[in-house]
Order: sequence, then structure tokens, then C-alpha cells
Amino acid sequence: MFRRLIEWTKVWGQSPNAEAALGVVSFVESSFFPLPAEVMFLPMCLARPDRAMRYALIASVTSVAGGVFGWVIGYYLFDLIALPVLEFYGKVAAFENLKQATGSGAILLMLITSGVAHLPPMKVVTILSGVVGFSLPLFILSAIVARGGKFFLLGWVLKTFGPAIADVIQRRLATVALAAIVAGVAVWLFLHFR
Repeated sequence: MFRRLIEWTKVWGQSPNAEAALGVVSFVESSFFPLPAEVMFLPMCLARPDRAMRYALIASVTSVAGGVFGWVIGYYLFDLIALPVLEFYGKVAAFENLKQATGSGAILLMLITSGVAHLPPMKVVTILSGVVGFSLPLFILSAIVARGGKFFLLGWVLKTFGPAIADVIQRRLATVALAAIVAGVAVWLFLHFR
């Protein structure tokens, strides 16, 4: 199933409707779709480096909007929509564990780490944020920083260094994501305990 989804996103990434497809994938990825938007975003930026910043803007705006949709699902429609989605993906236990350990600081940290590195998955954090009633303005701001920061940084790197850097990103993405998470945790700890 995932192989077909990856192929589908690659095909759409090369179509005349690629920007609209990127927007749709970025939106649904933040609330319920299993594949990250980078599956479309990266090849699109490599194919058209001159449009990388435009693609970053599209992915950022629609990803944040999808995150707000996930928040609304969690806040207003958890039992009707979110619970069946979590059951479908086998994420109910993970969701309950996150919910038990959640305070405002933890939600903020999870929004940053999931926005940058999908740890935990963005869709889980957006729904959880709504369930616990996390501040919507703070949610939007943190999603803009995390998601926008990631897409614009990737877009700039791909525009500037092109295909040569794509291999490095692909091989080192886990390391870069881990470094970003460690930096985020360090900043959070510093702000929390100072």
C-alpha cells in the first residue's frame, strides 16, 4: 500500500497540477495521511529549483492549515473521527500514552519535533493538541515555525545546492532530524528551567 502511495505522489509531483497536489498532500498529512509531504516536495524542488521557495510556501501554508484541521478534529470530533483513524493506524495506545504525559510544554515540544522530523507523527500531535485544548494561537505559531522552517530550509538548500545535496539529505535526514530535535529539547529545557 505504501509503495503505491509513494508512486502516486511521485506521479502527481511531475504533473501540471503538482502544486495543487502538493497542497493537498501537505494538508492531509498533518491530520490523517500516512506519507510525509516531503515525498512530493523534494522531487518537485529538484525538478524545478527556481520554484523551491514557492513550493515551500505552498507546503507550509497547507500543512499548517491541515494541522488546524487536525486540532479541530481532536477538539470537536475526537470520538466520531479521530478515534476510528487512530484505531485504523494502530495508534490508540501511543495516543493514550502521549495524552497522559501531556502538558503545555510537552505539546509545544511535540509540535516542534513532529513538525521537523515527524516524531511523533504530526497527525497524532495535531489531534492530541485539540483533545487537550492546547491554545490554538500558540498551536498555529509553533506549526508555522516548525513546518515552515523545515520546508523553507529544505527548499533553500535544494535551490542553492541542487541534486548534489539531495543525496546527502536523503542519507543524513535521520541525523539532521535528530540534531534538530536535540536542539529543540535543549532550548525548551533552557527556557523551562531558567
